[in-house]
Amino acid sequence: MSRYERVQAHDGGSFDAFCALPDRERAPGVLLFQEIFGINDNIRGLAERLAAAGFVVLAPDVFWRIEPRFERKDESGLDECMAMVQQLDWGLAAADLTSTFAHLLAMPECDGAVGGVGFCLGGTLAYVFATSSRVEGRGPEAVVSYYGSGIHDMLDRAGSLECPTLFHYGDRDPFIPGEQIAAVEAALGGRPDVTVHHYDAGHAFSNWDAPSMYAADAAELAWGRTLDFFGTRLRR
Repeated sequence: MSRYERVQAHDGGSFDAFCALPDRERAPGVLLFQEIFGINDNIRGLAERLAAAGFVVLAPDVFWRIEPRFERKDESGLDECMAMVQQLDWGLAAADLTSTFAHLLAMPECDGAVGGVGFCLGGTLAYVFATSSRVEGRGPEAVVSYYGSGIHDMLDRAGSLECPTLFHYGDRDPFIPGEQIAAVEAALGGRPDVTVHHYDAGHAFSNWDAPSMYAADAAELAWGRTLDFFGTRLRR
């Protein structure tokens, strides 16, 4: 089952979040953070795959303050997407992630365990979620970041990373040079609850809807690791 939920923002107004539900009464929750292409077929498909694996999924529309329901299919809309990112207010985006977190916790389908996963822009948002989103003093229980290009500029947040975290990077990513990945590993990789995986792939290797970027072998390996990670840390 899938639908859209309406999430109340902390400062007034509301925004959409795509919701995919598993075939069970209650289950762990996962927040799914979009790529720069918006909540498109790829993100909706990933939400449905997570739901099929037994999770309640919410994917918030991070661009709602700029253009609600902004959506582009693939790399052909890259210039428009990059323009959206340039307008993104990261402080307000972080607050919207927390609002979505609270909404998910309040849903009757969610059993109270919540994780997060994001891709591209969403990979950075996943890190922001892990380091800043708290609802009544609690944060997420597990977070996965796929090729988040802004994380190396946010390593001052590392001390606020309190949950097990998994990072996926492509070693041939033209948008994330090796030294930036190395900086993330130097700051976080020595922690027992943090794992950094490398793949022989480029950027957005998990995006099946962008053929020039998609790398099937890397995508399936990373997806299996993601499901195992959530299965271990979110199941009650």
